[in-house]
Amino acid sequence: MTNQVSLTLYIRQGCHLCQDMERNLMSFQKQYDFTVHIVDIDADKLLKLRYGERVPVLAAGEQEICHYFFNKDLLQQYLKAHC
Repeated sequence: MTNQVSLTLYIRQGCHLCQDMERNLMSFQKQYDFTVHIVDIDADKLLKLRYGERVPVLAAGEQEICHYFFNKDLLQQYLKAHC
């Protein structure tokens, strides 16, 4: 039995890189079983301080998988190790 992986995508509204990563993730999600929680860092002072301009960030818990650009290979490695 596999556990469904839960990922978090930290974004900022109006960020084209964020929109690109979200689009790529949704497409990738059709092949793999994982959930994605979208979090706007501007809604949380601590997240805004933590990530600043370094968005989007795809993370699993505290582990960063990739940032700025969607990295299919790194995500596949993570999913293979955790599913």
